[in-house]
Amino acid sequence: MGQEVESKVDMRRRVHDLQSQVDELKELVNTLLSVICEEPDGVHTGAAPMIPGQSTSKFCM
Repeated sequence: MGQEVESKVDMRRRVHDLQSQVDELKELVNTLLSVICEEPDGVHTGAAPMIPGQSTSKFCM
């Protein structure tokens, strides 16, 4: 009986640890998506290299 209780406690601890990891990964994914959506090509900030004579609209590098 005691071993079964320990097993449940370990399972809950493991689930809690996994939920923490999932929450951290969700935050990271949301941050990366925000960066991608805000500046898809870097043209408007001057961060993207420019090809002379080419249009500057919506190129993704």
